[in-house]
Amino acid sequence: MSASETSGQSAPAGDEAVPAGGIPIGAVLRARIGWIEIRCDDAAVTQCYWRKIEPKVMVSSALAEEARKQMAAYLEGRLTDFDLPLSYPGSEFQVEVWNMLLRIPFGETRRYGDLATLMGQQDYSAARAVGTACGQNPIAIVIPCHRVVGTAALGGYSSDLGLTAKRFLLDLEKGQGRLF
Repeated sequence: MSASETSGQSAPAGDEAVPAGGIPIGAVLRARIGWIEIRCDDAAVTQCYWRKIEPKVMVSSALAEEARKQMAAYLEGRLTDFDLPLSYPGSEFQVEVWNMLLRIPFGETRRYGDLATLMGQQDYSAARAVGTACGQNPIAIVIPCHRVVGTAALGGYSSDLGLTAKRFLLDLEKGQGRLF
């Protein structure tokens, strides 16, 4: 497992530390296909999302800068495992799915149904529930929901960029070839 986990123990996402000026703590990074917005609280990364347009200005911190540096290294193909403290509160099921995502190695994919089976559930609705949890992942890329695909297609990807971002990340991890 690559990223440090602190799952389920802190305040809900969106309640991250905000300095006196009301500007959230975080970092913004330009990627080839859009912007990446990373938000933090005092102790952990709490959110990471793809954006079509440049996100609003944020106040930096040592953690936000480290997250930005690691994300840049990942996008440049120099980093395969993030080493950041994470806080991702959610339901027990969501946290279990997100923890499983953290164990999928760089450059590999799993199917929604495979994750459901690992959780002891083998029906279609369980695979859909895994897909829903992937879509609610608050720390995309770092918690690699893009590595989970459908049986016959990519599946979905919740971001401003949709499947364009998922294909981009899978191709990045494959090294120009198609991973799926």
